[in-house]
Amino acid sequence: MVLETALLLILSLLMITKGADWFVESAVSISEKSGIPKIIVGATIVSFATTSPEFAVSVTAAHMGHVDLSVGNAVGSAICNIGLVLGFIVAIRVIDVDKHSFLRKGAFMLVSGVLLILTTLDGKLSSFDGILLLLVFLGFMYYNYKLQRAVFDGAENRRERTPLLEMKKDILLFLTGALLVVLGSRILVDAGISIAEWLGVPQMLIGLTLVALGTSLPELITAVSSTLKGHQDISIGNILGANIMDITLILGVSSQIRTLEILPQSIMYDFPVMLLIMVMLVVFGITRRKLERWEGVLLLGVYLSYVAGLFIYFR
Repeated sequence: MVLETALLLILSLLMITKGADWFVESAVSISEKSGIPKIIVGATIVSFATTSPEFAVSVTAAHMGHVDLSVGNAVGSAICNIGLVLGFIVAIRVIDVDKHSFLRKGAFMLVSGVLLILTTLDGKLSSFDGILLLLVFLGFMYYNYKLQRAVFDGAENRRERTPLLEMKKDILLFLTGALLVVLGSRILVDAGISIAEWLGVPQMLIGLTLVALGTSLPELITAVSSTLKGHQDISIGNILGANIMDITLILGVSSQIRTLEILPQSIMYDFPVMLLIMVMLVVFGITRRKLERWEGVLLLGVYLSYVAGLFIYFR
């Protein structure tokens, strides 16, 4: 039973990682052939693609009635994206920040985090609460649409775009990647539940750690690859966009499936840590217009301390 569950867990992570890799690769290819600039790619297209595992897992878990796993995965991924993924990247290499773009996207992220905390003070995330989160998501998409339109309206940014029919291979890869992510997510949910039962720990804890880490692998892979290739704008845009979507889109949609009961642990521990690490990132980014290596180490430290606290106090 244990070996079978472990193998299913590994299989699901391989499916999600490879599927997301194809998803991202084809999404970037399609967007570049369409003439979309990199910062837009990072904040929308790649964020959509790399957030697909979290979306599939949380929505699947909510549909199956495993609310703690659904909430834990979304919130845990948001914390993991900044603390582990971005913290690791910045600890390796200093990343320059476009203050104007970073501040606006950071503001959307902070608004998302604060709204989640305010709407769950009563111990649940209702369908109406979810609609409020989705409105923030739509606002973020509208902002990116306006930014994209402004770029395209500039004569210097106009270029010939590839016809849709000439992107058949990319579209096929995109759909195949999406299918792998969805199937892998269902297997990951089942494996996560089995592991929680076997270890005798709450599903929330597994969602915040193991499942969140597994679904954040695409963000980690994309961020490392983008940074090593010198495309830091995609790394930052992807993390900010993914976090906004983790909270507003994923929890917003999940709450439309069923009311999400929020544990006292989340209100007192998980959500405050999530907001703290978001504020740290935004402050670091706008004060010096760059993310220094020591700031990456600090973000990593906060994440590791948070995970340690989970196992010490909430097991």
